[in-house]
Amino acid sequence: MNHLRGIYTIWYRDILRFWQDKVRIIGSIVFPLLFLFVFGSGLSNKIGSSFGPGIDFTQFIFPGIIGMMVLMGSLMAGISLVWDREFGFLKEVLVAPVSRTSVAIGKTLGSATTALFQGVLILLLAPLIDISLSLGTILALIPLLFLLAISMGSFGVLLATRIKSMQAFPVVMQMLVYPMVFLSGVFFPVEGLPTWMNVLVKLNPATYGIAPIRQIVLADGPNSPFSISVLEHTMSLWDNIAVITAFGIVMTLLAVWSFDHQE
Repeated sequence: MNHLRGIYTIWYRDILRFWQDKVRIIGSIVFPLLFLFVFGSGLSNKIGSSFGPGIDFTQFIFPGIIGMMVLMGSLMAGISLVWDREFGFLKEVLVAPVSRTSVAIGKTLGSATTALFQGVLILLLAPLIDISLSLGTILALIPLLFLLAISMGSFGVLLATRIKSMQAFPVVMQMLVYPMVFLSGVFFPVEGLPTWMNVLVKLNPATYGIAPIRQIVLADGPNSPFSISVLEHTMSLWDNIAVITAFGIVMTLLAVWSFDHQE
């Protein structure tokens, strides 16, 4: 019972901090709008309609933007752990009668929940770009977004346990987040790339988190021009989910282990 209470307390604290930060909430809406209506609209005519019948560039990147915001929101939430260490709150938590595993899981769930909320906010923009989402599609997307958020949130917690400096964490995050985003298929199809880039895309775990989101939102079939092939095998929806799930399990176990060995 103490284990669950500890997880809930840490989770609730992160949710409360997010809810009270109105600038952060507004930013989670404005930032994707810039991509969709400035970047997307600006390049849509230049790129054309090579993404399948009835799918323009803005509609193509829409699922990617959802995944990008979930990915960035969950990864960057790890900065709160570094912040807590800098200001002594983490030390108080570690000496409290709460297991360190509870703290690590609570932090991961907190970052995943706030990132999921940001992703759901972007889903509400779908009618603005002529994408119709049924209730069944939304219900299928929510656990998928949460899975991506958990996977990347645990990765962020793992990094936060290893990075001691408040100044170093954003730098390291930027070096990781932007390559992960740009090499995950958010802005372009992942097939037909140069060999070196194709290898990086297939090694990027975020690729397998973005792909199923696009498959569900755009009703993407196996013969789609932007499907993923690994070792000449076309990845299905469940193949991609299996990869991101395996990554999430490994990252969660490593995050818990690393947090248990905090000084």
